[in-house]
Amino acid sequence: MRFRLRYLQHDLELNEGTFAVGRNASCQLSLDDPLVSRRHALFDHHAGHVTLEDLNSRNGVIVNGQRIEAKVSLNVGDRIVIGSQELTLLSARDGANVTGVGVGKMTLPKIRVSTPSSGFSPLNIETDPEPSMVRRADQFKLLSGVAEKALAMGKAGEAERLLASALADVIEATRAGRPLPPTLVDQAAKFSAKLATATGKGGWADYVVELYVAQKRPCPAHVIDELYTAMRKVTAVDLVRLRGYIAMLRQNLPRYGPAERFLFQRLEGLERLAALR
Repeated sequence: MRFRLRYLQHDLELNEGTFAVGRNASCQLSLDDPLVSRRHALFDHHAGHVTLEDLNSRNGVIVNGQRIEAKVSLNVGDRIVIGSQELTLLSARDGANVTGVGVGKMTLPKIRVSTPSSGFSPLNIETDPEPSMVRRADQFKLLSGVAEKALAMGKAGEAERLLASALADVIEATRAGRPLPPTLVDQAAKFSAKLATATGKGGWADYVVELYVAQKRPCPAHVIDELYTAMRKVTAVDLVRLRGYIAMLRQNLPRYGPAERFLFQRLEGLERLAALR
């Protein structure tokens, strides 16, 4: 049996062999998405069957609303979420308009799917001066105003596309250990939490936790408020990461003032809510 993956306007024929998805250009499907790991997931088509495996990604792989823990078999019609991107497994019809037919076994062309430009230039981790980071915070504020309007109109996908590149810059700088202005971190966290609520994708909530793990401080109250809303709507979140964040904050609790202690208590409540999902 022949299969294809539908992603946005692309139908990709899934030849026998493996098909990698991630942010790395070596992947057959390369996604410009801050929630996607460099090598995120691997499809394997063999003897008329398709399996999917999570390659130890940061944000996991969701199949039909459930995060997978091991290699799983897929059926036609299954919906797969990788980062904030959704793919659907379909049967390949003869004569169908399919993009990227492989030349020989295990060969598919690489497709780079990029989000619209955010106006951010790529971060220069080594030499980027602090003033430019402040300018990025100002740019993010302007961009997020447009995204806020899209969210208010119920256009979650449009808001996600507007913010994806900017959010990718922030998380990459965080992972590289680059000091970031607190206002930029809080803006990115606020809109990541809003995207989690609007799209139901737990990866955006995980993004917030990763930001504040690096900052070694509690989320501000308005971000926690949005996370509580999101937690009632997302399909799945990374409980291990959330619990690790809370454990880290607990170690610093003796140094916290009353306001930070209250934020910590609210985060503990958020973890209990997430555990009920």
